[in-house]
Amino acid sequence: MGSRTALVEDLLERFAHVPREAVFKEDLLRGGVAFDASALSDNESGDVKPKSYFIFSFDHGTLPELGEAALRRPPEEIILTGGPYDLRRTVVSVRVNPSSPYRVAADEDGVLGLYLDGARIADVGVPPMPEYYRHTLSNGKSVMEVAPTIQWGYLIYLTVFRVCQYFGAKEECQYCDINHNWRQHKAAGRPYTGVKDVEEVLEALEIIDKYDTQRASTAYTLTGGAITKTVSGRDEADFYGHYAKAIEERFPGRWIGKVVAQALPKPDVQRFKDYGVQIYHPNFEVWDEYLFKMYCPGKERYVGRDEWHRRILDSADVFGARNVIPNFVAGVEMAEPFGFKTVDEAIASTTEGLRFFMSHGITPRFTTWCPEPTTPLGKANPNGAPLEYHIRLLEAYRQTMEDFGLSSPPGYGPPGPGRAVFSVSSFMDSLPAERALEV
Repeated sequence: MGSRTALVEDLLERFAHVPREAVFKEDLLRGGVAFDASALSDNESGDVKPKSYFIFSFDHGTLPELGEAALRRPPEEIILTGGPYDLRRTVVSVRVNPSSPYRVAADEDGVLGLYLDGARIADVGVPPMPEYYRHTLSNGKSVMEVAPTIQWGYLIYLTVFRVCQYFGAKEECQYCDINHNWRQHKAAGRPYTGVKDVEEVLEALEIIDKYDTQRASTAYTLTGGAITKTVSGRDEADFYGHYAKAIEERFPGRWIGKVVAQALPKPDVQRFKDYGVQIYHPNFEVWDEYLFKMYCPGKERYVGRDEWHRRILDSADVFGARNVIPNFVAGVEMAEPFGFKTVDEAIASTTEGLRFFMSHGITPRFTTWCPEPTTPLGKANPNGAPLEYHIRLLEAYRQTMEDFGLSSPPGYGPPGPGRAVFSVSSFMDSLPAERALEV
């Protein structure tokens, strides 16, 4: 038995009450997966939906380091089922790591499987190329470039500003590669629009609306880098908000509208609401006061942790507590050089943050940290946080929700193992299936 298999099986036994699907999903998200050439896509000309690199790289290597996976993209996501662990349907965002002990490859019959330490542990499904990806905008741009979909087609991800105005070592969040991801795609000659024109976004959405006949796309997210000055003459609330206004005027009620932005003053948050946004994600990134200052220096400099939290609470007066869903990056709590040294300490700190927000009716969510190698924390922590941390976080998250009588947040699809589609962490996979509510 390989060492990774032994570690995973030990954790499966110790945390048998955590869905086994979530354990494997977290390990794939935190450490990445390798792809055999037989499992790569044919980019936009094939039958498999390729990885769109919708905001961050979410890879454990730069494009030049990924080999053939940089030329023939891997799928956007994979679905795990069956195998010796009898896995229920589990949607996992693809994070490429050529040196991972996990590998996706086709067997002698051409059937894709997930292999751990050389042993097949699950069947692998890949997303079919959606019909709307086969059509281009009038200017020739692809729908995948302007309005990619993730979470098995549930969410349209509109990164309308692909760089961040927190720039350089003294401002950039230490785990974030948004600016490098922009640079690497431009260096590779790929189309990667910095500021997306609102009319292009609307045209792409028209194509999705026309060809998404099963109405799989249910929500859209407007997001991008932080704006400390202006973009196209607009401040942050007006810049992201004017896309929402245009979308809601053109497609009233078609999708749940969400925006990921900084924690803004209450009048700016009200502008989001007035523009038609339904869910607000003012991400708090990491709870610990010292780690926030060290790992989010730009946010500390321009806003400050305490003010950031006050603004999150204030935004509940505008959107309602249930529709304020701040994200944190799960795992950076244990990142060297400043992070906690033990899982116990890290879980205690993060749980403190969960209890703070949930006591106010606000339900955070989290993204599993991928240590991208061009970031300071990725360079210093190539293996990320221990799998045990991620499993225990799922325990703490669910328990805290139960303590405060909260249900799964809206805009993320159905909760529960075998049902969840949220692909960049397992928090929805680990919640009970019966607690599904939407806006």
